[in-house]
Amino acid sequence: MTKTFTAKTIEEAKSLAETEFGVSQEQIQFVVLEEPKKSLFGKVKGLAKVEATFEETKPQLAASYIKNVFSKMGYEVSIDINEDENGAVLDISGDNVEKIIGKKGEVLDSLQYLSSLVCNRIDRDYYRISLDCNGFRERRKAQLERLARRIGNNVKKNGRTTSLEPMNPYERRIIHSVITDIEGVTSRSKGEEPYRRVIVRSTEKRKYDNKRRNRRSNNNKKGYDIVSSFEKEYKKPKPEDEMGSSGLYTKIDL
Repeated sequence: MTKTFTAKTIEEAKSLAETEFGVSQEQIQFVVLEEPKKSLFGKVKGLAKVEATFEETKPQLAASYIKNVFSKMGYEVSIDINEDENGAVLDISGDNVEKIIGKKGEVLDSLQYLSSLVCNRIDRDYYRISLDCNGFRERRKAQLERLARRIGNNVKKNGRTTSLEPMNPYERRIIHSVITDIEGVTSRSKGEEPYRRVIVRSTEKRKYDNKRRNRRSNNNKKGYDIVSSFEKEYKKPKPEDEMGSSGLYTKIDL
């Protein structure tokens, strides 16, 4: 990215570039196009003009995009970039920004997806961008871990398979990780994005089911006629069956 900045002095022009790009002057390449000139009497004439070039890295490009989005919504934010071997985590901070990230981080997830698209269009090498906002991810993780332990213990106790609400891949991994540590239950993901959800089920056979199955088997051996409630209801005489020739369905003579 290359831009031209004009000011009373060269230092002021460089300072404008520093503010525009949001980085220190050491990261910017400058070319002085014009310098102010002094007259014979020491009066400065003209303005300083510099050409500033800054090559944004992928996380810097993502951060610039996010700042611009928040600015359009009337929020001024600062972003700390923490790079690691897997990509970068961009931590957003600012006054009242929690109001727009969503109760479960829906807006934060959307911004993460869009900023990833923006920075990865530079080349074909994929770079992972993760967003956080005032510690939201850690709080959400703790919340999901509590949920997973509660659901896992309930399923272990009553044996009933439980389906959780749709979650993104990051949140599903948290659930699976906790369920793995609970003996007697297992989990799997089911469905298509964005409605893919975690299913938690017991790995142990329910004693109640075995007793019920054995009772049915013994009844069949004794020759009992096992009839479901639906069949009983179906076999009941209907009012129209007893109407005879004077019922609703008799021929009408005109």
